[in-house]
Amino acid sequence: MIEIKNLGKQFQNETEIEYRDMIFENGKSYMLLGASGCGKSTLLNMIAGIISPTSGEIFIDGVNMSASHQKEKDRFRIEKIGYIFQDFKLINDMTVADNIGILRLEGVDVSEMDSILSNLGILEKKNAKIKHLSGGQKQRVAIARALVKNPDIILADEPTGNLNFTIGELVIGELTRISKGKTLIAVTHDDRLAKYFDVVVDMNEVTGGMRDVINEKEGELC
Repeated sequence: MIEIKNLGKQFQNETEIEYRDMIFENGKSYMLLGASGCGKSTLLNMIAGIISPTSGEIFIDGVNMSASHQKEKDRFRIEKIGYIFQDFKLINDMTVADNIGILRLEGVDVSEMDSILSNLGILEKKNAKIKHLSGGQKQRVAIARALVKNPDIILADEPTGNLNFTIGELVIGELTRISKGKTLIAVTHDDRLAKYFDVVVDMNEVTGGMRDVINEKEGELC
């Protein structure tokens, strides 16, 4: 379980984001909706331990990760979190297989690589260099790299941002299927994908609204 308490982040340009208290339960998928600048990606980065909050706490399975040393945060992210970055963070001069296979250096078993690439529709690109792929193909490689770790927590920052809706829907369907039993938190602007998630969170409300914003799938969306 991920628990957010009194969380806030102050940036050098004096912009400050404050979050209402939230709980992300184990085994559920969450969709974070909201306008640019409302703090969606910042929240993912704080949960992952990439950046630190200015105030408040983040508890993961009862451990106050926001109070941990950076080495501990990095180790937790490597072992427990699969992060799908909005800008991919792939190595352009390496092949798809090598970009995923490099995780072996972190002790990751990548034996499911072919199966995941196949499910995402890019197995035929396995030996192609990243620089020769389209934006949508790179997006799917980034997703495959996160999923092959079989992580407990999956954080996805705009995982369909470079895909058309048809392919994006396929990818989200696969992402949520593979994530069953795990905690999935995905940032997206496309509310048409809400049906694939257990819970939808309106981040415009979380960072300053006056009403409850976490709604089960069978209820109304904010």
